[in-house]
Amino acid sequence: MTEPLLSVRGVNRTFGSGPAAVHALRDISFDVEPGTMVALVGRSGSGKTTLLNVIGGLDRPDAGTVVVDGLDVTGLDEDGRSQLRRDKVSYVFQTFGLIPVLSAAENVGVPLRLARADPAERERRVNLLLDLVGLAGHAQQRPGELSGGQQQRVAIARALAASPRLLIADEPTGQLDAETGLAVMGLLRGVVESEGVTAVVATHDPVMMALADRVVRISDGRVDAC
Repeated sequence: MTEPLLSVRGVNRTFGSGPAAVHALRDISFDVEPGTMVALVGRSGSGKTTLLNVIGGLDRPDAGTVVVDGLDVTGLDEDGRSQLRRDKVSYVFQTFGLIPVLSAAENVGVPLRLARADPAERERRVNLLLDLVGLAGHAQQRPGELSGGQQQRVAIARALAASPRLLIADEPTGQLDAETGLAVMGLLRGVVESEGVTAVVATHDPVMMALADRVVRISDGRVDAC
């Protein structure tokens, strides 16, 4: 059998202590196969964002393990977690997170600059990704000159720049209108197939659920169905 790209086992995360403690994650376990897209579904406050942060090394669980592409994320120090996010895991946020003073092309190229990629290879990769997300003609525009949907497309291209093994998207269509959100969801589905990336996408949107290979439902910090 194919080894899972992502394996989550017995993950718990609690904030605070005593009667006021918030049990954000309770014994979460599931696997994600390589090259698949999983929709992580649950109400606001169900634990989705906390789980994504633990998977991507932005937060540590109180118990349990997370393994990404054979690497035990929960055993990494701060430098190791930074390297994980540089080499294996990329994020897409609903707030886009683009650098306002940089052009679309420059934003997409940031991860490649951090990786000290050859300039010619960096330019080739940036052009390829902007074409992939349908923004080849907007390479020199800054975020403020782009629509919300276009900014999210740039953010997706940037997330793919360093060829991550795992793409984490937290409500990527949350600030977009229905039509634009549908286009972005279709784009995410497409890049999973064209780039061979594995994706975990937190969403409320039934269309995204339909596009996913699998749905993981979380409620009150527990996995309801997987």
